[in-house]
Order: sequence, then structure tokens, then C-alpha cells
Amino acid sequence: MDNENNIPDRDAGINGYQKVDRYNPELIQHLSDNYLDVLKHIGENPARDGLLKTPERMAKAMLYLTHGYDLNAKEILNSAMFKEDYSQMVIVKDIEVYSMCEHHMLPFFGKAHIAYIPNGYVVGLSKIPRIVDVFARRLQVQERLTNEIRDCIQETLNPIGVGVVIECRHLCMSMRGVQKQNSVTTTSAFTGEFLKEKTRTEFLNLISSKLS
Repeated sequence: MDNENNIPDRDAGINGYQKVDRYNPELIQHLSDNYLDVLKHIGENPARDGLLKTPERMAKAMLYLTHGYDLNAKEILNSAMFKEDYSQMVIVKDIEVYSMCEHHMLPFFGKAHIAYIPNGYVVGLSKIPRIVDVFARRLQVQERLTNEIRDCIQETLNPIGVGVVIECRHLCMSMRGVQKQNSVTTTSAFTGEFLKEKTRTEFLNLISSKLS
């Protein structure tokens, strides 16, 4: 249930996860006022038809794009942990990533590939993409995002090892600055068995392969 300020509770929704689509009116108004000033300062006319509701839309969009601050990734994983006698690699790959660079507040987007080797417990497969969203829906740098996902899985599931690879395009590089439209940034983070070359190579080969 929502609290008295109409902000979704951290524990609300199914298994600790809830899409944020309701907002605190006072916060929306405060952000809208600031975005109104931004429009004025860049030389626009906020009174013209196309921009009349833009400050409010921007406020709601920003709150949605950063709603990961209101979610707890460990609670999401804990909600779907199951004892299971399985000790081989589990991989969820090609998870869509959408985040906001904290340096210029422009989007970066791409895919995450995540693996872990269970140590007595597995987690519901849908929870892996959800924890990606928890950390991605915050102001981020790709390097920290990669580490946060790795550490959350390691600390919550205590698996034999975790592997995370993220590949993204950054609009702060393609729309401004060096303006290189085709560059892709790849980051990786590993624990346990994935620090061994053989296991890491198997993981990298599997995420590179395609289903027939």
C-alpha cells in the first residue's frame, strides 16, 4: 500500500517489486517548477502549447527513471530463494539495461549478462532482471552498476561464484562530446569460481552463443 504521501512503499507490490506510477504531488510540483526554469533559461517559451505540460511530464519521467532508489534488491532476491541441489552455472543473458549517466544525466543502454553457480540455493529467474532494474534505475556509472549487481547476488545468495558482463551505448558519447555513435562500453565483474580462467571463459563463450 502507498504511504500517506502517496509514495509507493519500499516493500509494496509483489515480492518486494512494484512499478512506480504514482507520485507525491508536492514533489512533482517542486520538480516541475525547476524544469520550468530550465526551459526558460535555454531560450524556450514554456507558455506555448507544446510545452505547457512538459515540466510536469519531465518531473514524472525523472522520478520513474530513478525509482530504483525506492527498491531493495536484496529483499527482491530473498523473496524467491529456494533450496536446490544444483551446482552448475546458471546464466540469464541479454537483459535489457536502461540507466542514466550521473555525469550528464543522459541515458546509457544495452544488455547485461549474469551468471552464478549455486551453493545450495537458487533464485527465481525473473528476479535477476529485476535487480538489474533496481540498480540501473538510479543515477549511475556503468562500472559501479556492474559491481553493485555482482555484490548483491554474492552477498544474498552466497553462491560459489558470480559473473556479470554489461555492454552499453552512452548518449553522453554519441550526442555530445566526442560524438562517436558506434562505440560500445563493456564492463565485467567476477567473484569466486569466475575468477578462474576456465570458468570465466566458459561463461563468456556461453553468452556469445546464440540459440538455434
